[in-house]
Amino acid sequence: MADQGSGGEPSSVLRNKRDATRYQILVQIADRQPAVSQQEVADAIGITSQAVSDYLQDLTEQGAVRKHGRGRYEVTKEGVDWLITRTDELREFTDHVSESVIGQVEIDTALATTDVSEGQPVSISMADGVLRAAAGTGGTVTAVAVTDAAAGEDVGVTNFEGVLEYDLGKVTVIAVPQVQDGGSRLADADAVAAAAAEHDLVGVAGTEALALARRADVSPDVRFGTPFAVQEAAMKGLDVLLLATTGEVSSHTNKLVAENISYEVVDAAE
Repeated sequence: MADQGSGGEPSSVLRNKRDATRYQILVQIADRQPAVSQQEVADAIGITSQAVSDYLQDLTEQGAVRKHGRGRYEVTKEGVDWLITRTDELREFTDHVSESVIGQVEIDTALATTDVSEGQPVSISMADGVLRAAAGTGGTVTAVAVTDAAAGEDVGVTNFEGVLEYDLGKVTVIAVPQVQDGGSRLADADAVAAAAAEHDLVGVAGTEALALARRADVSPDVRFGTPFAVQEAAMKGLDVLLLATTGEVSSHTNKLVAENISYEVVDAAE
């Protein structure tokens, strides 16, 4: 069952009304199966019985629901897997809100680009994936420093005003053949080196990818936890080159799709 659309929110269930309704209907079916009353489902989630019928037909065609007769439905393994994925995304988002948004709503941390004094107004910007603060109010986003800091030090900031706007980074994924398919030897090391020079950060996933990076004389910035690291770097505006064995590519692109991050997959063997 394909993920439908993505945007600024980390879960399609929060971004996409159709996905939200699919999610609720699948939960209701899983809770009530095998005897499922479309009217009860409609009443539970606040839509019409006809709308539930239309969604059930769609879910059945997609293989997320199996129909066993009139009023008898079952959520399939594919449907359960989709529910688990969306639920995990929602859990990650609520954890992020609890730990990072609510927990830092009063004070955030920036890198001082000038000397800053406690209580001084500062201009806020984003550069190289790092929040930055400079003395004065010349920027489109301002805050107030809550600590002293010399240029280059971390500084606490609060009372944000304005909207911090910056472009998401782009990701280029170079798919490296697995060793049984020829491995890194099939790739053009010079092309990899040239691509690395055009990106802010380089990650590798898989031994074949590491071998290719070394043959191209490229020192990777990230070797472990790359699906999350690449996603986080791109979300903070960095352009990322990822060398990944073919078996690792989908785990990375799925994370990028979930955050609406632009990416391109290039076959290293071509």
